[in-house]
Amino acid sequence: MVKTILALPRTVWLIGIISFLNDAASEMVYPLMPLYLATVLMAGPKALGIIEGIAEASSSIFKLVSGVIVDRTKKAKPWIVLGYVLAGFSRPLIAIANSWLWVVAIRFTDRMGKGLRTSPRDALLAETVPENQRGVTFGLHRSMDNAGAVIGPLLAAFLLAQGMPIQDIFLWAIIPAVIAIGLALYIQEPSQTSALTRYRFSWSLQGMPIEFKRYLIVAAIFALGNSSDMFLLLRAKELGVPQEQIPLLWAAISLITTIFGTPLSALSDTMGRKRFILIAWLAFALFYIGMGLPSASIYQVFGLFIVYGLFKAAIEGVEKALVADLAPKGLTGTAFGWFNLINGLMLLPASIIFGWIYESISPFYAFMFSGSCAIIAFFLMAFWVFKRSERNFFI
Repeated sequence: MVKTILALPRTVWLIGIISFLNDAASEMVYPLMPLYLATVLMAGPKALGIIEGIAEASSSIFKLVSGVIVDRTKKAKPWIVLGYVLAGFSRPLIAIANSWLWVVAIRFTDRMGKGLRTSPRDALLAETVPENQRGVTFGLHRSMDNAGAVIGPLLAAFLLAQGMPIQDIFLWAIIPAVIAIGLALYIQEPSQTSALTRYRFSWSLQGMPIEFKRYLIVAAIFALGNSSDMFLLLRAKELGVPQEQIPLLWAAISLITTIFGTPLSALSDTMGRKRFILIAWLAFALFYIGMGLPSASIYQVFGLFIVYGLFKAAIEGVEKALVADLAPKGLTGTAFGWFNLINGLMLLPASIIFGWIYESISPFYAFMFSGSCAIIAFFLMAFWVFKRSERNFFI
């Protein structure tokens, strides 16, 4: 496996390094935003909800737009570079914002950049390697991205400990972002891209196989149960995890994802994407059911979070590899656009439903709801998505 990873094309490694730097810059800023809004701009949770809601919704829409456009133009690099430019130069502007409304505009620009680059980048990764290396390719990318999510907060914490003001940390975040932009200019697109079959320009699912359309439905059901991870940290605190250990618990998840993301995703290249996703979704269901139990001890919580970290390591790259497998030639960008759009848009109702059940009824039923969504998705994936070509889950 190590030889396979080291032998991956230069473009795969370059995009991974760029994602590492960009995520490090992003995670220097993002964890400090609630504190900055509350202490400097005097804005509360409602403002934060509006900001993040607009940001994530806009990002999801632009992921579809960029995916369709890249299939039409057959050029991914310009959109990838533009996406990193918008994000890299907009984030530091938070330091000079004098109201939360300016933060809305900045976060919108940041997330627009993410939306514009994500689907073209995923499509480029899929077209750069053969089908039997897509799992390890997307796994490596997600591992390097998550490594940035570990380094960014640690770097921000170090600068805070040195007495640096929050605004200055926002400004320092431009350094890794600029390096990422510079490296993005050296991305090379595969020569065979121009020879791919051209489809009529369309924003719909026209031309997509039935298996892909079914997979989108099942992925939406699973995403309905996959609410904001902030609820997990809240639950961990309720179950007895000391407050000062909560950030370390979250950093540990990113570290587990970084270490195991590549080898676990690589397994899907040999054992099959479907079976791998089913195992991961079952682990997710067991994790949520376990977190919902009122009698869970602090040691059980730590064990469950290890399971969750392994779930994230296993699923992030494999789901994208399956999208690439199901997408017809010439429609890879559009396929990633729809997949990213569905997952992004479902985050809002997922969090609203989970939060309402959590507060109005009980945490137990909120976690049971998420676990049930995962179980429903599990059975639909096992017996319905590939019904035409696969009759038995164990084949």
